[in-house]
Amino acid sequence: MTAQKRIIFTVTNDLNFDQRMIRICRSMAAVGYAVTLIGRQSGKSQPLVGQPFAQQRIHCFFEKGFFFYAEYNLRLFFVLLFKKADLICAIDLDTILPCLFVSTLKGIKRVYDAHELFCEMKEIATRPVHYLIWKMIEKISVPFFNHGYTVCRPIADEFQKLYGKKYQVIRNLPYFNLPGPVNTSAQRFLIYQGAVNEGRSFETLIPAMKSVDSQLYIYGNGNYYHQTEALIKKFQLELKVILKGKSFPDELRVATPQAYAGITLFENNGQSNYLSLANRFFDYIMAGIPQVCVDYPAYREINDQFEVALLIPDVRTESIRKALNLLLSDSVLYERLKKNCELARNELNWQKEEKKLINFYQDIEK
Repeated sequence: MTAQKRIIFTVTNDLNFDQRMIRICRSMAAVGYAVTLIGRQSGKSQPLVGQPFAQQRIHCFFEKGFFFYAEYNLRLFFVLLFKKADLICAIDLDTILPCLFVSTLKGIKRVYDAHELFCEMKEIATRPVHYLIWKMIEKISVPFFNHGYTVCRPIADEFQKLYGKKYQVIRNLPYFNLPGPVNTSAQRFLIYQGAVNEGRSFETLIPAMKSVDSQLYIYGNGNYYHQTEALIKKFQLELKVILKGKSFPDELRVATPQAYAGITLFENNGQSNYLSLANRFFDYIMAGIPQVCVDYPAYREINDQFEVALLIPDVRTESIRKALNLLLSDSVLYERLKKNCELARNELNWQKEEKKLINFYQDIEK
């Protein structure tokens, strides 16, 4: 590049824990872009972890709900308005309007990075008023974003169908890192890492654990955390299902390889879940551990190629219980999946996937 291009990425997340955005920003900074990642400052935010790109947090008086999003988007608009940039990238629908307005006012390029079908998430799709508001925002804004990418082909196909936008696919793959020491003790545990949100099947996973001979460690936080706590108490599983809370990415990279197997579950109650391709699916592969996963299109496509997971047709308690117990008891199946994970991570890693990201942004400049 003849001059250093300035890119701003916008999220509503806590910057320390957004692994996808940390990877994206590092990759773009490494090839010479001046990158700024903007996110939220909450009352529980810890000091920012140093990164090879600029970071900025926006403090809001409101912490959640309509007033949070309204306040955050207004503050983000003015931050972007007075910040120099050659390109603005909106991460998901909850930051798209300020990016649209400011890029239009300044006459600069804009990109939409859709981690999911935002309006089809359970917490949106099951609330009619919320759904109407977010769907209106989507219909107003997405048609003006000619450049974009998402995490899997089924979601990209939806944007093509709904808005005629041919978005690229850049998957949430982890860095290739050989995992650290595995757990050699007799005490085996299962792991769930990621957001503890509605639609992630905790209502059926927790009771399934009553008949599974293993502990379950849950790493993460979210809008269903307190309900998950209540479920654990209801089924008297306080010593068997352990809530670890939100953890830094480096902590997860140490903990995950020590687990016996991972869990990737989503309720089939909306297109966002059904068409999802979660970070944790690949994180378990990189850690070299098999997993129990829902048999949805994006996961099936990868599993047909690599066979790294035991897929289940639904997220009923009985289906989860049977699958977990099968992984725990069938050593031949387990070792085959584990070996396949070790082979698959040579292909499914960020060092390979980031090339598509870099080419995407360099093509925009032409």
